[in-house]
Amino acid sequence: MADRPVRKKPQLTRAHVVRTERLTPHMVRVVLGGEALAGFGAGEHTDHYIKLLFPAPGVVYPEPFDMEVIRRDLPREAWPVTRTYTVRSFDRERLELVIDFVVHGDEGLAGPWAASAQPGTEVLFLGPGGAYSPDPAADWHLLAGDESALPAIAAALERMPAGVPVHAFVEVADAREEQKLRAPEGVEVVWLHRDGTPVGEALVKAVSSLDFPPGDVHAFVHGEAGFVKELRRLLRVEREIPRERLSISGYWRLGHNEDGWQASKREWNQRIEAEQEGTPAAA
Repeated sequence: MADRPVRKKPQLTRAHVVRTERLTPHMVRVVLGGEALAGFGAGEHTDHYIKLLFPAPGVVYPEPFDMEVIRRDLPREAWPVTRTYTVRSFDRERLELVIDFVVHGDEGLAGPWAASAQPGTEVLFLGPGGAYSPDPAADWHLLAGDESALPAIAAALERMPAGVPVHAFVEVADAREEQKLRAPEGVEVVWLHRDGTPVGEALVKAVSSLDFPPGDVHAFVHGEAGFVKELRRLLRVEREIPRERLSISGYWRLGHNEDGWQASKREWNQRIEAEQEGTPAAA
């Protein structure tokens, strides 16, 4: 019997807030720094992410901080709350890690924290994870997502090979949420404004209406799970794009916080795959 692969322990990093910046009415940039970032492993992928750790109120954690020990020895209500965010960029020389947060007033946990974060505040996080970066061998690229996917889409645009067609669609609340993004010459980002319409509706319409170029496409589609489901059907079933040429997943789901979504995400994905491709869902 083959040995089971050893699960790599997530890397814990202690950093601190260096500065913050309000990019748009609903997007706040937080720059993290610190000597511990010298060992941070980002750079290979454009969708690198970290899991920020927010301590439970009133709980003092044993040192050295170890999530495995905390989960073993403390009740669940005392565990830190995790929130997953994309690495917008990482400057290895300056040891600065940039994370962009969607903020909707006092709603949620990480958004309000980012909006009020002060220089010097300690931040603990696990990571990085990630698996996607634009394939330079692809004939063309498709990028589609809402605000939650904007940092990864922006990072991917900066890594696109020159001269290769790129169709990039970003859905945001309104025109005030647009950002100036760096991309190779000739690449145009199509900004889609909800202006009160359901999230993802404009994205599904735009991608469905796209005249797909010939050749091998490498696609990145992320955001709210509902529209991701619809676009997955379009790309996998109707357009018959191979699964290995798609990075496609729901970053979040309407009506669920991250804890609830992450707990059900695997089952959701298996069920959607079974429905759309006629494969049996795992038990």
